[in-house]
Amino acid sequence: MNSKYEIVVYWSEQDNCFLAEVPELPKLITEGTTRVEALRNAEEMIDAYLKTAHEAGWSVPEPGGRLAFA
Repeated sequence: MNSKYEIVVYWSEQDNCFLAEVPELPKLITEGTTRVEALRNAEEMIDAYLKTAHEAGWSVPEPGGRLAFA
């Protein structure tokens, strides 16, 4: 598991579930009925994304750490 990427978890009224986004990895967003489930799904998707990117020769951004919001 690669836990260095920031994961943002929040409730979505529209989707009626928790969403977990990984801002540094394009279009990586998962859902879950609980925060924990959404976070676990995001961690699994990060691993899958990194494996696929490595196999396909894609460039992958390095984890930048904490994001700043204005």
